[in-house]
Amino acid sequence: MVSIPLDSLIDYEDNIYQITCVAIKEANILSNPGLGGKEIEENNGKIVTEVLSRALAGEILFEEPDDL
Repeated sequence: MVSIPLDSLIDYEDNIYQITCVAIKEANILSNPGLGGKEIEENNGKIVTEVLSRALAGEILFEEPDDL
């Protein structure tokens, strides 16, 4: 069973607020029926765990808004 990657969260050196917002938005998208994919199914539907792991591994690409 995969759990939330706490060590990776603690060791994360960039903007934790920004990566959290990215993970929340991605989790919201993947929570829609049929959009979660095989990884979510294999992870027993644990969307937050999967999304945090992806975000911290740099697998979710995002752009910073220009007004920040």
